Amino acid sequence: MVMGRWPGSVLYYEVQVASYDDVTHLYTVKYKDGTELALKESDIRKPSENNTKRYNGEPESTEKNDTSCIILEQKLKPDLEVKRVLEQYSLRSRKDEKKKEEIYSEKKIFTTVKTVEKAPSKTKELEFGGRIGTFMLMLFLPATVLYLLLMCKQDDPSLMNFPPLPALESLWETRVFGIFLLWFLLQAVFYMLPIGKVVEGLPLSSGKKLQYRINGFYAFIFTAAAVGMLLYFQFELHYLYDHFMQFAVSAAAFSLALSIYLYVRSLKAPEEELAPGGNSGYFIYDFFTGHELNPRIGSFDLKYFCELRPGLIGWVVVNLAMLLAEMKIHNLSVPSLSMILVNSFQLLYVVDALWNEEAVLTTMDITHDGFGFMLAFGDLVWVPFVYSLQAFYLVGHPTEISWPVAAAITVVNCVGYYIFRSANSQKNNFRRNPADPKLANLKFIPTATGKGLLVTGWWGFVRHPNYLGDIIMALAWSLPCGFNHILPYFYVIYFICLLVHREARDEHHCKQKYGLAWERYCQRVPYRIFPYIY
Repeated sequence: MVMGRWPGSVLYYEVQVASYDDVTHLYTVKYKDGTELALKESDIRKPSENNTKRYNGEPESTEKNDTSCIILEQKLKPDLEVKRVLEQYSLRSRKDEKKKEEIYSEKKIFTTVKTVEKAPSKTKELEFGGRIGTFMLMLFLPATVLYLLLMCKQDDPSLMNFPPLPALESLWETRVFGIFLLWFLLQAVFYMLPIGKVVEGLPLSSGKKLQYRINGFYAFIFTAAAVGMLLYFQFELHYLYDHFMQFAVSAAAFSLALSIYLYVRSLKAPEEELAPGGNSGYFIYDFFTGHELNPRIGSFDLKYFCELRPGLIGWVVVNLAMLLAEMKIHNLSVPSLSMILVNSFQLLYVVDALWNEEAVLTTMDITHDGFGFMLAFGDLVWVPFVYSLQAFYLVGHPTEISWPVAAAITVVNCVGYYIFRSANSQKNNFRRNPADPKLANLKFIPTATGKGLLVTGWWGFVRHPNYLGDIIMALAWSLPCGFNHILPYFYVIYFICLLVHREARDEHHCKQKYGLAWERYCQRVPYRIFPYIY
């Protein structure tokens, strides 16, 4: 039992040393609230009577509706904060020069670092079934995309009617691959344009914060203008529908090549730049989950770029191509009502994501997961070619719906979107400014990290209300396809499985991060995604 300094503060708490890493020279320590962190030797002291009298890692009050304990670090001047802490807590005496040095150091920490995560070490807990599971997923995911697209081309896309395998030469066309590369490069050019604000991400294990340019919505506008020019000059956009399978294969080949590049470059990356979840030492596992956390070429962040640009904006372009293909194949002067609903709902979702682009910086994909095959394939292949499955289905299997049914489906989508957007906005506003008068009615459980866990509003209803809204919207996207086949409902089924798995990962990480405070939160909010069910 020793005294360990809490990262980002001048406070020392009783901690138990769990292990020592000879490579990183870091001590893994456990605080009384259950939080585990890695500390340097300079942040550890021997216990003394004065600094063990009081433990402040978990506040006495378990639920508050004032934000004083959270905004303290944001609002008070560093000088006043350090002075208050030093007066309230009796730290071990030091020599004058050393004391001035450390106080100055702490003042810098208060202004630059709010929360410092555990430094990357070897990944001990393997997810996705470990090495065997990740290897199988690398085979299963491309096969699933191929199967779904082949099924949609069938006249009878029943599950029992397995489609014939196409000839290998029919899956590849160099021109299609060239068009895909051109699309990727076009989005990269839009990403590098010096427009939009520049913001900082969350602190890395070293305390450093990376900068990101927020211009995804501008990229969407420029893309819309480019597509509009192609249509004006009578470019056949339904070419995308005619060669859809070849585009998917091209995207898969590119994502594999990108993954190989990412892994090779990660072998030379410093230890502190590796992903906490992709540093197992096993090639297949690290290749799949991503070995490096934030691979960059200069200021070009590869993971952040792929997260929202080529695949997400490409999803909208694919949907538009399906709409035009439906009109041409079925000789329609206007698209079907089902196709209009699917395009409109998913367009709203993409525009919302790009408009609120800054929020992605706090997601697990950016803060925890490395950039490997999982995210590369997911961003560049799975999103544009599986998420557009409903529109692709409707081209070959037109479904007529009445206006009252369309209105009911629209209501379902609006309910899901309202829950999704209001829950995310509530969380983001609370993180950005807990003192906002609009949030005065919210209650929260304070934690040892200085952050609060909301227990009122949407986050007091279920632990992940944004996931609930996501699932409701996913259902609304599939309903216009009717009930003749289960194929267009694959997205809903997959999305429920994805979010339940992601929720389990969130639970694990939050329990490690917040300790006892998370257990109290779970008692206060028992349901995870679905109220009264799960």
